[in-house]
Amino acid sequence: MKSLEDLKKLREQAQDRMTMRMDEEQKYRVVVGMATCGIAAGARPVLNALVEEVAKTKAPAVVLQTGCIGMCTLEPIVEVFDKNNEKTTYVLVDALKAKEIVEKHILKDEVIDEYTVGKYKK
Repeated sequence: MKSLEDLKKLREQAQDRMTMRMDEEQKYRVVVGMATCGIAAGARPVLNALVEEVAKTKAPAVVLQTGCIGMCTLEPIVEVFDKNNEKTTYVLVDALKAKEIVEKHILKDEVIDEYTVGKYKK
């Protein structure tokens, strides 16, 4: 990176990869906790896996990041909101679980209970 223009291009590319526009066809909003605690626990590969899987499968979802969700010991955390703003909170998510969340929850409307807060197993 040698100039401000290079930095702007890099930022645009990252934004394109990490977020997608929400439109009428998207049924879900997927939010990944990306505060220091989440990143330290492995949230970056989770975010990348979600973005890649949603793009690859053309899943009806937008993937976003947020700060601290408030349950640091259960990071990485992924919250899935439907059109009615009903929330499912997945905890201790890794890249493989993230792909499964897209495959089952986003594409087939099947909540994966064993990954949700209150039902998780270490």
